[in-house]
Amino acid sequence: MTVPSKYLSIDYGLKRVGIAVSDNEKRFSFSRDYLFNDASLISNIFRLLKSENVSKIILGYPLNFKSEKTEMTLEVEKFRELLEKNLKTNSLDTEIVYYDERLTSGIAQHNLYASGVSRKKRHEKGLIDSMSAQIILQDYIDKENNKLK
Repeated sequence: MTVPSKYLSIDYGLKRVGIAVSDNEKRFSFSRDYLFNDASLISNIFRLLKSENVSKIILGYPLNFKSEKTEMTLEVEKFRELLEKNLKTNSLDTEIVYYDERLTSGIAQHNLYASGVSRKKRHEKGLIDSMSAQIILQDYIDKENNKLK
């Protein structure tokens, strides 16, 4: 019997990293608490990969409105290389895919405002990062599931 796997979404930032995880059926995304981008980031991600049985990482890919790379795009590409190197070193066969993340922070802020979250809470950057990761993952899941129809 095959153990169901999940998807993990990462909204990478220089200070904080937003995280979201799918359900086993890969139909819904759920934000998780953000991680700090520090020396323990990779080990914290690996802990999640193992505990959530993740088969695929959806990595937010920041492009500008002209679909051009930015300084942050290059940082995300460096992070992916580091992640892939560590996956190989630890014999983990987890696929990583880029996914366009344009507008997700704005959508996350709007959703927080519309949901009645307090002004103070809406300005917590980590909450926005995790919600952005959830939006990236849900959009990815919806597009993948629509391909199957």
